[in-house]
Order: sequence, then structure tokens, then C-alpha cells
Amino acid sequence: MPKSIVIDIAKCTGCGYCELICSFAHHDEFNPLKARIHVNVFLEKSMAVPVVCYQCEEPWCAKACPAGALTTEVDSKGEARMIKVNRERCVGCKMCTMACPFGCIVVSEAWAEKCDLCGGTPQCVKICRSGALKFADSQTAVSAKQKIVAKRLLDSYQEG
Repeated sequence: MPKSIVIDIAKCTGCGYCELICSFAHHDEFNPLKARIHVNVFLEKSMAVPVVCYQCEEPWCAKACPAGALTTEVDSKGEARMIKVNRERCVGCKMCTMACPFGCIVVSEAWAEKCDLCGGTPQCVKICRSGALKFADSQTAVSAKQKIVAKRLLDSYQEG
């Protein structure tokens, strides 16, 4: 089962370190605007929600790309499946950005950019001090989310 970045929004503090290390790893500068992970802060709810590419099994971004610049690859350890951008083929048309339902791919400069899991060792996961980001088996992540949702439902039922 492929690994992916799993997000526990209950643990996210909104520190932004993940954005900084991502931009540094890919652009050699600490600029959250150039990160491939973005933390959305909702002050009224006192919550922060990181959003990063889900590395879809059937990526709409790749299907929409007329140049065939987006391909699915597996890391050298065989643990992570990722959608990668071939800069030589990308024409900057932004069809991928319109196709992604999660807004996780952008066109900056002249080509598309999205999370590539840092080649199988995501730096954002390494730097996350709160434990909100994990690099884990996708199915384990789904099971964990189901338990969290079930507990919240049970708690709200017992309160009512």
C-alpha cells in the first residue's frame, strides 16, 4: 500500500514551518508563497488546516494535461506513489489547475508545481513538531480518520 502525507488537523498549530521547509527544499528560499503545502488558518474557529496534494490514484490533473507533462511515478524504495511534473513537457496552460478539485497544483513561472513528496522523504513531515503531518500508509490513514469521526459522533450523541 503506497504511503502519502496524512494530516491530523486537530494537531496542527498553524506554525507554518511545513510551508517554509517546502519552499526551501524546492526553491532555496524561505517563502511560504512558493510552498507546495499551504496552511489555511481560520481564526474564527481557532483552527489551522494544512492542504497538500493527495497523490490521487486517478489524478484529474494528469488527465487534463494536453502535453502529458504529469506522470505517476514510484519512489526508489517502492513506498510512495507520486504525480510528478515534467518541466520540459509542461506548456504552462493551467489545465491541471482547473482540473484539481483540491487546488493543490499551481503554475508558477512557466510550469506546473505540486507536491512530489520530496522524492519519498517529505521534508514537511520531518519538521512538523506537533505531529499533524505523518508519512504513512494510505489505508491506515483512512482507518484512523474513520475512528476519529466515529468518536466525534459518539461524543456529540452522548452530549445531546
